[in-house]
Amino acid sequence: MKRDDAIDWPQGRGPNPAFCSEDERLTVMASYGLDELMDDQELSQIVQFAAKLCGAPISLVSLVEEQRQRFLARAGLLTTETPRPTSFCAHAMMEREPMVVPDALLDPRFERNPLVTGEPKIRFYAGAPLLSAEGAPLGSLCVIDTEPRPGGLTELQREGLEVLAASVMRRLNARREYLAVQEQLVRESMRLRKMAEHIPVLAWAARPDGSLEFGNSALYEYFGTEDLTAIDLGDMIHPSDSEEVERLRKKSREEGGRWDAEARVRRSDGEYRWMVLRAWPMRDSKGQIETWFGAGIDIDETHKLSESRDLLARELSHRIKNIFAVVSGLIAMHSRGQPEVKPFVDKIGAAIRSLATAHDYVRPDDGRSSDNLGGLLEGLLEPYASQDRERIQVDGDHVGLGSRAATPLALIFHELATNSAKYGALSNGVGKVKINVVDDCDSDDNVCISWHEDMDGFTPPAQDEAEGFGSRLLRMAIEGQLSGQFSREYSHEGLRVELVIPRSSITQ
Repeated sequence: MKRDDAIDWPQGRGPNPAFCSEDERLTVMASYGLDELMDDQELSQIVQFAAKLCGAPISLVSLVEEQRQRFLARAGLLTTETPRPTSFCAHAMMEREPMVVPDALLDPRFERNPLVTGEPKIRFYAGAPLLSAEGAPLGSLCVIDTEPRPGGLTELQREGLEVLAASVMRRLNARREYLAVQEQLVRESMRLRKMAEHIPVLAWAARPDGSLEFGNSALYEYFGTEDLTAIDLGDMIHPSDSEEVERLRKKSREEGGRWDAEARVRRSDGEYRWMVLRAWPMRDSKGQIETWFGAGIDIDETHKLSESRDLLARELSHRIKNIFAVVSGLIAMHSRGQPEVKPFVDKIGAAIRSLATAHDYVRPDDGRSSDNLGGLLEGLLEPYASQDRERIQVDGDHVGLGSRAATPLALIFHELATNSAKYGALSNGVGKVKINVVDDCDSDDNVCISWHEDMDGFTPPAQDEAEGFGSRLLRMAIEGQLSGQFSREYSHEGLRVELVIPRSSITQ
């Protein structure tokens, strides 16, 4: 219940209406943490100067609490508190300007006050109110004399007392703001700790020397202990993974950066489970590492599923490659003794071999080559360059090759190489083929590939032969599957084919 009768508010002179009750005033006062401000050095300097300024033997910073007035700083008085009913400051804090009592024995409010009739025998009192930012009255900065002063304070003394009272409030407010910040930090820390306690991730904090100083519930449960000194992450790593993890941790400590690793970590029951491990440093204001934060995410089920899928993919890849071999064998077997179909058999056999080469790039880890466009070109053209490698040159930028682009690109360059071997530069002993790859060749993030056949005395095909099956195959693969463009130009020096393909179509 609010105690409105505890303060007699002067009409039009009381504090902010939002603080018109004693309960609210005391709540505001509690937010200053007054116990830590007793005999504060800055407040002590203020009261000493106030006493000198006003020529008074006593000066006090007095805060009026529920049952007493407490003197946070004092000059000329040893007492640290007096009962609230005898307080002059309880009256002064209700004012908006300094309250001056020239002679307490002549003032009806104080003539019978024990502090007037007894020690310290107050006769003169002047107090500037101390008000919170909200307008709640807290107390006063006062000066006291044992002799009456009919003239009160001079204008300079009055102004000086108000200025010093404002300084008192700045000190009190600084303390209040500090406590508010500390309280906020504690709340944030508690929220973070509660979050760390409940997330399904191993979380820890370690000192610069690596010793643990905090662990969450998931960490304790995983390792089966809440004794942080008994948890040694390095000792929990699977022997097959420990060397790599230790290398990353050492590098991280030397460079002061984050480290990440995937490794198997031993659980309390002895089982090793795959985890993503990560640790990162937090530095102090001087840039020195004061804490390492770490996290471990259990990916064991995902890792095992990935391994299972990868095993299945390898098995399918192996069976597909066997199918290519079986089909080639069947074609060869059924064509024996039939020389009239040999040209067709050779052509279809070369196409199947090209598809088999492309398949190596669909799963480069299982194939014979790397996962880049240059490797695919060299692999496809290897049969044609086996006798004279200088006749075929592959130059230019390194461009990654995605699995979806491997098959159409293999068909494109197999068709170009086959035609060259039949009719173009590779059909004789002097022609040359130059292939150049340019990454990011224009503003649209495209890859440009030029196929240039150089041979003297080349006879370009007739105009009506330019768009045959080979051209339709190229157009279908480039435009339909790779969303690219191509142009082909014949001359007496040879053939030039220009391909422009979005990089995303090649690398995806």
